[in-house]
Parts: sequence; C-alpha cells; structure tokens
Amino acid sequence: MSGAVESLRASVERIILDPKYHDVLAVVKGARNGAVYGAKVRFPHALVMIMLFRSGTVREKLWLIFRATKTHARNLAKFATIYKATCMLLKNYGSTPGKEGPYDSFMAGLLGGYIVFGQRSRSGKISSVNQQIVVYVFARVVLALARLAVKPGYGLAGISEPNKSAAISHYAWPVFASVSWAMVMHIFHWHPAELQPSLRSSMTYIYANADTWDGLRNFVWHNK
Repeated sequence: MSGAVESLRASVERIILDPKYHDVLAVVKGARNGAVYGAKVRFPHALVMIMLFRSGTVREKLWLIFRATKTHARNLAKFATIYKATCMLLKNYGSTPGKEGPYDSFMAGLLGGYIVFGQRSRSGKISSVNQQIVVYVFARVVLALARLAVKPGYGLAGISEPNKSAAISHYAWPVFASVSWAMVMHIFHWHPAELQPSLRSSMTYIYANADTWDGLRNFVWHNK
C-alpha cells in the first residue's frame, strides 16, 4: 500500500514540476493561495468585530463570521483565478505570443476586479466584505502612486527632482495623516451613515459611546 502511495506521489510531483504545466498550475495555486489568505485575514477580523459590535445570539454571530470568512476567501480565490488565467492567455495569445505584454497585468486586474468585486447582489447592494477589500486596495494604490509621483526618474516633472522629492517625501506623511483623520472625524460627526459599517461601528464605540454613562459599571466596563 505504501509503495502505491509513494508511486502516486512521485507521479504527481513529476507533473507539477514539469515546466510545460507551470502556467496552468500557477492558476490553480493562485486560487488556493487566495482562499487561504482570505480566510486567514477575514476570520480574526470578523470574529472580533462581530462578537464585539453586532447584536444577536451566539449562533447568529457565528453564522455571520462564517459567511464573511467564506465570502472573503471565495472572492480572493476567484480573483486570483481570473487574474492568473487572463495573464496566461494574454501571454500566449496576445500580440507577442510567448512574451508578457506591458499592460497584461492591468487588463487582467481590470477584468477580475469587475467580475469579482464590481458586481451588486440581486437586491442591488454591494457586499460589505467587497467594499472593505476594494477600499483597502484603493488606499494602498493611492499611497503607491503618491510615492511614484515624487520618485526621481519616474515621477512627475518638477516634483520628482531629487531635492524637491526629498522635501515632499519628508512632509507628505504628516499632512496626509492629519488631513485623513480630520476628514473621517468630520464625516463621522455630521454624516456617519456614509462611512463603511465596520468603521462606523468602531468609531461609535470609541467616540460616541464615550459621551454617556449612568454609573461605574458602564463607565469602566460596559458602554451601555
């Protein structure tokens, strides 16, 4: 029995190590990595946020945690599959077969982003999990573009000159951080419904619930 298992294992390894299957298997592994990463990231976040800030029975909360984790893992797996498969097709059947094009990753990301994260539910709503993922990605893109804008040799004319680039890089972060917090606090105070639900919940817990108490118990331990 062990011999048969070892023979099967060796056969599978020969296939996965064969260069001619590399691109196809990269799609499969991308899907696997997306699912695993999505579950690892979402489960602890959902566990804390739902247990602390959502009302309902333990069973209801556990179901919400499972659903959020499943959605995050599934969507990252779907995106990785579409992205890697599109890159493979563009590389092999694009304008220069066998060679990766300069915009292949952009086009593959555009397609995957639209199919996986750009759709609404049947009721017309946008998934809160998808909103969080897209906003997270968008914030990192903005920061990366800001760095590229002042990068010598790559950035915008004028501000990417070495001396100006160093000065802007030095002062940009404190300005960005302070303006970001100023804007989110202003929006939370005057238009809280427009903030993403999990951010609104955490800010309500920290700031709004700090204004009320009727005894030691909900001053030190419980908010309500």
